[in-house]
Amino acid sequence: MGFFDAPALNHHEQVVFAQDDETGLKAIIAIHNTSLGPALGGCRVWNYDDEAAALRDVLRLSEGMTYKSALAGLNLGGGKSVIIGRVRDIGNEAAFRAFGRLVDSLGGRYVAAEDVNTTPQMMEWVHEETDYVAGLSPDLGGSGDPSPFTAYGTYVGIKAAANKTWGSDSLEGKTIGVQGLGHVGIYLVEHLSKAGAKVIVTDIKEDRVKDMLKIKNVTAVAPEEIYDVPMDVFAPCALGSSVNDETIDRLKCQIIAGAANNVLSDYDKHGKILLDRGVLYAPDYAINSGGVINVYGEFEGYNEKRSYNRVNHIYNVLQEIFQRSQDENIPTMDAADILAEERIRKLGRLKQMHRSGKRLFSKI
Repeated sequence: MGFFDAPALNHHEQVVFAQDDETGLKAIIAIHNTSLGPALGGCRVWNYDDEAAALRDVLRLSEGMTYKSALAGLNLGGGKSVIIGRVRDIGNEAAFRAFGRLVDSLGGRYVAAEDVNTTPQMMEWVHEETDYVAGLSPDLGGSGDPSPFTAYGTYVGIKAAANKTWGSDSLEGKTIGVQGLGHVGIYLVEHLSKAGAKVIVTDIKEDRVKDMLKIKNVTAVAPEEIYDVPMDVFAPCALGSSVNDETIDRLKCQIIAGAANNVLSDYDKHGKILLDRGVLYAPDYAINSGGVINVYGEFEGYNEKRSYNRVNHIYNVLQEIFQRSQDENIPTMDAADILAEERIRKLGRLKQMHRSGKRLFSKI
C-alpha cells in the first residue's frame, strides 16, 4: 500500500508540513475537502506526544470539519491546523506571523480560526500576514469569540436529544454532567442552569471549577469521577476520545451530547455499543457546529441575530439524524455521515459544474 492509500488520509486533498527555524514553529495544515467551498477550520496548539499523534489529530479533525459544515448547510469545506509545542514557548507574535505566511501560501484554500489554546490575539497576528483568517475581533471586521455560539448550539442540541428521549425538550430537573470548563463549557453551564438542570461539572483546573460553583444548581466532582456519576446527560466539552474502551462501561446516562470533537474513540465500535444499549449520542460535528456557523456569517457580512437563528437549526438537524438512526437501526454517527455526504455529493457537483461552465440540466 502506498502513502496516498493510507487509511488515515481518507481522501484528504492536501496535507502541508512546515517548520520555521527562526521561531521554532512546527505546523501541519490538513485540507480534507473543498467541494462546497474553502476549507475553514481552527488552529490549535498542543504539546503532542510525537509528530505522528499530531498528524492523526489534524487529519481526523479536518475530516470532521468537512462533515460539520456540510451538515450545517454551509458552503464551506473542511480543514484544520495544529501547531506542535507548548503555548508558553510558541504562543508569540513571531511564530504566529510565520504561521500566517504559511496560511497565505495556500491562496485561500484554507481559512484559519481560533481553536484549543489559541486566542483572538494570536489570530490577529496571523491576520498581519494573510486575509485568510476568520473569527477576528469586531474591531477588525470579524465576529469575535465563537465560543458562545458553540455553547448555545450544544445547549440547543441537548434539548433536541431530550425531546427524542423523553418526549419533551425541557431540561428542568435533569442531571447533566459537563466535562471541561473552557470557554464553551462555561457558557454551556450557564445555559443549563438557567434551564433548571442540575449540573455536575469537572475540570483539571480547580479555579475554573470554583467559579462555576457560584452558579445556581451546580456541583462538582474530580475529573476521573465524572464517568461514574449517575446522570441523565453526559456533556463532554474537553478534548476528544472521552468515550473509549475504559470509560464506556462506567457511564450511567441516557444521552451523550457535548461540544467536544471526536467524542467517541472508535466511531464504529463505540457507536454500535451505544445504539445497542439505547444511549442516544448526538454526533459531535452536528451538535458543536455553532461556532463555525457564526464565523460563516463573516463571509456574507456579519449579523449576530442571523447567526443565532442559524444555530437554532441544529435542533432540526439532530432530529433528522435521530429519526434516520431509528428508522434504519444504525448509529447516529452513521446517520449523520449519510446526510452530510448526500449534501456534499449533490451540491459539490453543482458547484463543480458551475465552475466548469457546463449546463446542469439539458433543455427540454
